[in-house]
Amino acid sequence: MLIDLTGRTALVTGSTQGIGFAIAAGLAGAGARVAVNGRRRQSVDDAIDRLRQETDRDAFIAAPGDITTDDGARQVTEAAPDVAVLVNNLGIFGATPALEISDEAWRQYFDVNVLSAVRMIRAYLPAMKERSWGRVLNIASDSAVVIPVEMVHYGVSKTALLAVTRGFAKDAAGTGVTVNSIIAGPTHTGGVEDFVYELVDPGLPWDEAQREFMVKYRPRSLLQRLIEPEEIANMAVYLSSDLASATTGGAVRTDGGYVDSILP
Repeated sequence: MLIDLTGRTALVTGSTQGIGFAIAAGLAGAGARVAVNGRRRQSVDDAIDRLRQETDRDAFIAAPGDITTDDGARQVTEAAPDVAVLVNNLGIFGATPALEISDEAWRQYFDVNVLSAVRMIRAYLPAMKERSWGRVLNIASDSAVVIPVEMVHYGVSKTALLAVTRGFAKDAAGTGVTVNSIIAGPTHTGGVEDFVYELVDPGLPWDEAQREFMVKYRPRSLLQRLIEPEEIANMAVYLSSDLASATTGGAVRTDGGYVDSILP
């Protein structure tokens, strides 16, 4: 398949590392101009330097700002005002016993994992609808469907993100704009490595720690390994393209077969 995003501007939130960084690289490789977002200007500039080296492209926009706040979101939209592809990737996760999750933690997870996406959709969707073309992608998780006991608050926030996706897809019905979620399975990032070592013996070499984590905490995975960020990015690039014009309102799985269901 030939995916050509030349002439499109994309914004990937939380794209200075991990899955967001991989998606930014994938979109740039397909020809898009990509706005890179993080809270600090220095981390954004460093990420853009790495992206230029990895992609051999110079089509990047620095869009720093904390999108969990109105001021930060405004800063981002001013840096990248004309966005055709919005990827809401920003998210946090962590393990906490269910009965020990405080009200403050619940609010934080919804602010970061749900409301930041809503805020950015509100900012960009109207212009997409006026142009009769646009792509909104929300990076969800298998935890939205299979709520993990060690991080209930995270799972519930990602369930909410699936509902946000379906609702805004209905709002964009018939306009040429698609709105989808990607259900990402357990993915190999620096943050996940730290998370794995919170749950297994921190003295284990990484390969052994990963295997023990998958066996004990993610036994439903059919891949039986962590997914690489580039594998999530491949799906994001496809859904951002004209080739995915009939896919909207969906929760598209890139979960390594983790969710034990024939739907979604």
